[in-house]
Amino acid sequence: MLRLHFYGGAGVVTGVNYLLEIDKTKILIDCGLFQGRPEIEERNYQDFPYSAKEIDFVLITHAHLDHIGRLPQLVKAGFKGKIFATEPTKDFAEYMLLDSEEINAEKSRRLHKKNLYSVKDIERTLSLFEGIGYKQKIKLAKDIHFQFRDAGHILGSAIIELWAEGRKIVFSGDLGNPPVPLLRPTEYIEEADYVLIESTYGDRIHETKHQRRDLLEDAIEDTVAQAGTLLIPSFALERTQEILYELNCLVENHRIPRVPIFIDSPLAIDLTQIYRRYPQYFNQEATYLIQSGDDLFKFPGLRMTSTVEESKQINQVRPPKIIIAGSGMSTGGRILHHEKLYLPDPRNTFLVVCYQVEGTLGREILDGAKEVEILGEKVPVRCRIKVIPGYSAHADQNDLCFWVRQMKNSLKKVFVVQGEEKPAQALAQKIKDHLGLPAVVPHLDEVVDLE
Repeated sequence: MLRLHFYGGAGVVTGVNYLLEIDKTKILIDCGLFQGRPEIEERNYQDFPYSAKEIDFVLITHAHLDHIGRLPQLVKAGFKGKIFATEPTKDFAEYMLLDSEEINAEKSRRLHKKNLYSVKDIERTLSLFEGIGYKQKIKLAKDIHFQFRDAGHILGSAIIELWAEGRKIVFSGDLGNPPVPLLRPTEYIEEADYVLIESTYGDRIHETKHQRRDLLEDAIEDTVAQAGTLLIPSFALERTQEILYELNCLVENHRIPRVPIFIDSPLAIDLTQIYRRYPQYFNQEATYLIQSGDDLFKFPGLRMTSTVEESKQINQVRPPKIIIAGSGMSTGGRILHHEKLYLPDPRNTFLVVCYQVEGTLGREILDGAKEVEILGEKVPVRCRIKVIPGYSAHADQNDLCFWVRQMKNSLKKVFVVQGEEKPAQALAQKIKDHLGLPAVVPHLDEVVDLE
């Protein structure tokens, strides 16, 4: 028996959680937080729809919270098996989960709900992690093997290839948007019976790499010309490091004026240190720069502000200036304090470089809201809103289809997941029309027997 349960990441981008039953062996693929609309986030407070004690293994694609954020809840509920991830993912998980615990504790108090998990639950979770490399084939049980391949999404992100009962299932995780400023390109899989493919940008096409950097340069120059502040909400993991890499290139090549650039995120600062541990995961361009003596995360004008006091002092620095802070969808963190201050001024620019989930503050601003509520206050939005979707760490429709195409001759079915309804359905239709493959968009809690 080979049975697949869609307990998250189906019809939505977040909360990724698939249960694969192979006779008596039960394997989870990711265990992520639901993020976005209140009714979606409510699922985080519900019991798991399976017995955590009966799960044998968890395979983790990467360290974003919508893929790992409920792991401590799983352990709290009785899970005692192994959690497999790449070494960078294992290192990132500690910082991501500890940071998430603080945010979740505050949110739970505000909603008068029981906290999702404790620091002790996180410590127990981390003790179950086992770090492995790409293409290292691991035996889980008789006739059940898996290996990670490079997804090119964030440092250490993985595609999962799993063999069981003579069939092969591939879980794409989140696929990268090549060429990525730091990482190697996404690997292709040449054969599989079933594939779960993400669809975050299943209905869109990104700009090229050069357009991406040019648009960033334009946003900086336009804001500097207005003596304004460029505000960039950014995920602490990967997006901040990618933007740092791009800014390093622009500064080193004298393409932008010398202005103060603030990384106002303690988490991003900590995670950047982990990047320094794994240069072997970088692409050729980044590796060449490192070998030539260039510190990718240190350049003139860059200031890392770890403490609250340092963060407050940013406001005393006269513009023009650039502020990069989390969270990437403006759902919490220091970015909120900066948004309260800078959104009302038309000289400033709010630059979106991250995917904005429906129901988040970032999505409201991106969709053109003239006034938003931040930390209990009404804030007018008068600044310029710009977006560079090409900096997304997710593949676009063309790249997703091309990735699936490599398995075309062997695939029995494609499950389109990890996307909102519109992009997921658009990608499924494209796969059916252009590749001639059966493609479906599963719904939450759906169960499928794989023949």
